[in-house]
Amino acid sequence: MPSAVFSALSPLDHRYRMANPDLYAHLSRYLSEEAYVRYQLQVEAALVEAFAARGLCPPHVADQVKAAAAQVTAADVHRHEQITRHNIRALVNALSERVSPEARPFIHLTATSADVMDTARALQYRDAARHVVVPKLKEVLRAFIAIAQREAHTPQMGRTHGQHAVPITFGFAMAEDVSRLGGRIVAVEQAAQRLPGKMAGAVGAYNAARLLVPDPDVFEREVLGRLGLEPADHSTQVVEPEYGADFAHALVTAFGVLANAADDIRHLQRTEIGEVGEAFDAHQVGSSTMPHKRNPWNFEHVKSLWKAMLPRIMTVYMDQISEHQRDLTNSASGRFFPELMAGLVLAADRMARELARLGVDRERMARNMAGSLEMVVAEPLYVLLAAHGHPAAHEEVRRLTLEAERTGQPLRELAARSLSLAPYMAQWTPEQRRVIDEPAMYLGMAAEKALAVCRRWSAYLETGQAGPLTGAETV
Repeated sequence: MPSAVFSALSPLDHRYRMANPDLYAHLSRYLSEEAYVRYQLQVEAALVEAFAARGLCPPHVADQVKAAAAQVTAADVHRHEQITRHNIRALVNALSERVSPEARPFIHLTATSADVMDTARALQYRDAARHVVVPKLKEVLRAFIAIAQREAHTPQMGRTHGQHAVPITFGFAMAEDVSRLGGRIVAVEQAAQRLPGKMAGAVGAYNAARLLVPDPDVFEREVLGRLGLEPADHSTQVVEPEYGADFAHALVTAFGVLANAADDIRHLQRTEIGEVGEAFDAHQVGSSTMPHKRNPWNFEHVKSLWKAMLPRIMTVYMDQISEHQRDLTNSASGRFFPELMAGLVLAADRMARELARLGVDRERMARNMAGSLEMVVAEPLYVLLAAHGHPAAHEEVRRLTLEAERTGQPLRELAARSLSLAPYMAQWTPEQRRVIDEPAMYLGMAAEKALAVCRRWSAYLETGQAGPLTGAETV
């Protein structure tokens, strides 16, 4: 790695680049300035090709422009921009110097800068989502599915408000992340596919194009069709910003799912809980002063990246506002949008790797649950009493829990000795009584639901379609 990398300002371009150079190169292919210029050049070439298809310029002119577009680099555009102080005119000049005088007039003809930039951004973001973001999120989804399936029957104490609630299974807990992330991946795919382009001119009313073609809206579709895009229903000088905001929202909420899961897994690694463990390499150091420390730093890192990237959604929302047909207040702020995708991919890469190495301590889960099983009985006890006619079952069981806490006697024994409860308890079926006698079996449909969710999203990974949530497994 060249020493110049340490002169870069963004952690993306030094720390994360060095940590995973292959992933950085993959991101750069779609999200770098070089990539953005390449997409702009594709738009300019598509415009001239559409002119040629209409007979407005010779086919060899379109061929020249396409060949030139394959040669121009971001450095070439930057060199021209030092003179023009305008990025798209610099792009046009860099193209023009590589084609014949016959071809030069058709480059950028009828287009405005935002036609090229907004369309290029749609291409860039769509391809980045398709080739980098979604595949990396699917890696995380597969890792969640693997854990949820493997641990579908592993009892774990459910927690609400940080307190023990009623039993679930660890697979059920992981299935929540499967379902949430699966839904967000679909949202990212759909939002990326809906990103539109434009070729409607300076204020979006096709003024310039109307001078050359009788149907400029149809011509716009012809240009964009060459790029695999649709036009927005209406554009000013810029594309309607809501499409980009929807895409950003999908990205940020997918990131939120990762951060939430990472935070839960981090908490499960607390010394006093210890139900899972992050893999620790042989020479890894947990603390500069405490040699015994083994910190859940990778999952903390995912949450930390989320904290850095989440606020960028506010910039996207502020960029929704543009004065009249356009102002330039989104110019600088919009350049940082690709970093949101990069941050999400980096977090997903780390999450997938660490989930694949996550250790699960089933014995510790059982011990943690055992300490609360006597009180877990409170919910099924209340439900069964109420279902068999007790008029104040909740209050009666609440009173018994207070007595159990005060005296140290098991809740089940207090209930069994209660003469007032006996008539209701006598009506219980053997299966219902078993839940009270063996509260560790009070698992509801945790395992079945976990496996059903995994089947649904496994099918999505195989076919691209998430079917209905049906066909629960037998425990």
